[in-house]
Amino acid sequence: MITIIKQESNEVHPLSRFVTVEAMALLLNIDATKIKEIRLWRYMILVVADNMSRFVSYAEIPPILGVAAPTPKEFITWRKRWRKLKTNHVPDFWCQFYAQKFGQSNDLEELKRWGQLIATIKFALPEKFIQALRSLYAEERYYLRKIACVTHTL
Repeated sequence: MITIIKQESNEVHPLSRFVTVEAMALLLNIDATKIKEIRLWRYMILVVADNMSRFVSYAEIPPILGVAAPTPKEFITWRKRWRKLKTNHVPDFWCQFYAQKFGQSNDLEELKRWGQLIATIKFALPEKFIQALRSLYAEERYYLRKIACVTHTL
């Protein structure tokens, strides 16, 4: 099933550019194929899936590549959300999301861009996340270099 992302409001929320089906699936701990539609409202996101519908805050969604980089104002929005949740750091699923993105990287340049994006939000990551992501980054970089060498010699 193809998930439909609809803009329901005339005013576009600045963080809506980070909304992806993958992020919603990880956040809600469901299979991405179960998500039927994602509705982008002015202040909230409505995710409709098999046997569930849930409102999600834009401030819970991690930044991604391929769109404009996060702005200082957006960092403030995220910090307010984390303070409200009494965590003062990114939600735990962000680490899973970025680990998944490292694994999906097709080349060294894309992996490097994901690493640079994470470096911009490093201030909000717990030390255990930083260490885990560094290890994964190193593993993926090694793997992609090895593939590039094998492909180059063919």
